[in-house]
Amino acid sequence: MSLLVVGLSHRSAPVSVLERASLSTDSQIKLLQDSLAAEPATEAAVLATCNRIELYADVDKFHAGVAELSTLLAQHSGVGLDELTPYLYVHYEDRAVHHLFSVACGLDSMVVGEGQILGQIKDALALGQELHTAGRLLNDLFQQALRVGKRAHSETGIDRAGQSLVTFGLEQLAAGAAVEAWAKDKRALVIGAGSMSSLAAATLARAGVEEIVIANRTAPRAERLAQILTEPGGTGVRARAVTMGAVPGELTRADIAVSCTGATGLVLAADTVEAALTGRTAPLALLDLAMPRDIDAGAHRLGGIRFVDIESLAEASADAPMAADVELVRTIVSDEVAAFGAAQRAAHITPTVVALRAMAADVVSTEVARLEGRLPDLDEKQRAEITRTVRRVVDKLLHAPTVRVKQLASEPGGAGYADALRELFDLDPQTVAAVSRADLNDTDGVGRGRV
Repeated sequence: MSLLVVGLSHRSAPVSVLERASLSTDSQIKLLQDSLAAEPATEAAVLATCNRIELYADVDKFHAGVAELSTLLAQHSGVGLDELTPYLYVHYEDRAVHHLFSVACGLDSMVVGEGQILGQIKDALALGQELHTAGRLLNDLFQQALRVGKRAHSETGIDRAGQSLVTFGLEQLAAGAAVEAWAKDKRALVIGAGSMSSLAAATLARAGVEEIVIANRTAPRAERLAQILTEPGGTGVRARAVTMGAVPGELTRADIAVSCTGATGLVLAADTVEAALTGRTAPLALLDLAMPRDIDAGAHRLGGIRFVDIESLAEASADAPMAADVELVRTIVSDEVAAFGAAQRAAHITPTVVALRAMAADVVSTEVARLEGRLPDLDEKQRAEITRTVRRVVDKLLHAPTVRVKQLASEPGGAGYADALRELFDLDPQTVAAVSRADLNDTDGVGRGRV
């Protein structure tokens, strides 16, 4: 296995780059086709969402693979390679598996634990299968990622983590008071209009704030969120949308400000927060749910504010909502990565074991035929019994070493056992390769049926 992933996401690139680097379905198809045409890649799959673009490939050369996949991402995304390169991340082999499994569980999402990513992973696999760019490795990888993601959601409370984080953050701001009593009749500023910001806005609305102002870089998204909050059957809170340029002014009138954007730089500088404190009698409550942070850490040193961010939430309590579930999911991911690696290493030696047994079967057939020529008077029953006996002897001789070699091959560093087995028994490499191709064709068919 030589799995390589090259990509960018909300964690590595600014929204402006992510928006320009978005891939249409046609662009994804061309990217996959060109990836296979490139020399280092034998399989390819692309995971493209509003917050990430990742190209997965089975490559035979690491450095050549990174260079080729990076170039292809730049070519098909429309963002120049020089501009794109600083925002790209690279994961290889087990780290690439760990990355995809973490993504599938929602650990790498803007809203921790969100389940939408599972559908996007399934779509990525389906496209790779349709175009025949996903072979055995990527079929196994993406199918296992889907199972890991489903396991994380069924065995832990990770799908509730986003809401828990918002609630816990507001509880910390309330400093022991009931959130509803603390928030009642206050004015709130919510910066961002993504999933986490929407959760925060809805939670504040239910808590009884008087007004919510939504600020977002893309105005239609802010307007849509404000409309949802105020429409009949909704929370009934007064809500309106503003541009990001209006944030400093709105901050002077807000009692609570919650920020969770996809920006890679600061959204609220310390001097902006300090200016908002001028003439204020009531304290300003700030909740930063972004990662990386939206609000300058220097705001912690200002008087007249209560500031809670991801870091302070983690320090507040080891038993904070989400922390235990995230830790459980991380354990699941680590265990599944180890199991996947062991299975792949064991699968690598399987064609060699099959070829060895095929060679042994040929030897048995040859020797039985030679015996029949030397003993022509044997009846059918005698010949059948001799054949069964010889086959049992061969099977018993091969059983222990083939079982043991599969066990050894599944361990880290076990890839060399297949080579040793081929050398010891003088197996024809072309025979082993033929077994591999036949197994791959069968795996593709089975794999499609499992998703």
